[in-house]
Amino acid sequence: MLRVEGVRTFYGPIEALRGVDIEVRDGEIVTLVGANGAGKSTLLMTICGTPHAAQGRVLFDGRDISREATHLIIRAGIAHAPEGRRIFPRMSVLENLQMGALAANAYHFEEDLRRVFVLFPTLASRRDQRGDTLSGGEQQMLAIARALMSRPRLLLLDEPSLGLAPMIVKQIFRILRDINQTMRTTILLVEQNAFHALRLAHRGYVMVNGRITLAGTGQQLLANREVRAAYLEGGH
Repeated sequence: MLRVEGVRTFYGPIEALRGVDIEVRDGEIVTLVGANGAGKSTLLMTICGTPHAAQGRVLFDGRDISREATHLIIRAGIAHAPEGRRIFPRMSVLENLQMGALAANAYHFEEDLRRVFVLFPTLASRRDQRGDTLSGGEQQMLAIARALMSRPRLLLLDEPSLGLAPMIVKQIFRILRDINQTMRTTILLVEQNAFHALRLAHRGYVMVNGRITLAGTGQQLLANREVRAAYLEGGH
């Protein structure tokens, strides 16, 4: 479904991605783990066209989207829930979901709304509540639900567990599994919580300083000594 081939991305003179190659197959959950500043968020933003790759290619269903505008990439079937939630704080839950649905056919809106309210029943009970009055976990659920309203085939998630209580983290990861299995949505997940992310993922990559240094199944990376020492030791 998605192939990133030799991608290099710059912020001015700073090279953030240094020849990145990854693949995400249809129906998979693929996770990308690494330390802060490794380039994980930059990769997701590059896939979405902000910024564009300076070199290399981003292919979606065989189509080169490396130079396409972000709104065209979204319409092609990719949605991005960025780090920090970034909901519209003064809008209600329903209005946030309406914004997410702008890239989808309006004919499906009510069906899609029912679908995300089944996944996130808390949002259903708060549909008229302003986004900035929600808890952190509820805001994260809203960010994911808003992305789903565009009917993506590929969902990009950036640090969905960041700053959340352990019980909410487990709930978010259960929902991600449901999204993948019941909605057949392919997921590329950036996550510092390597234990939960690799348990969830079919496959994973490790990024260090803008480069992919390791790849394998989720279980292989969980068992890898380097990964355990860098990202898993000291508890989950």
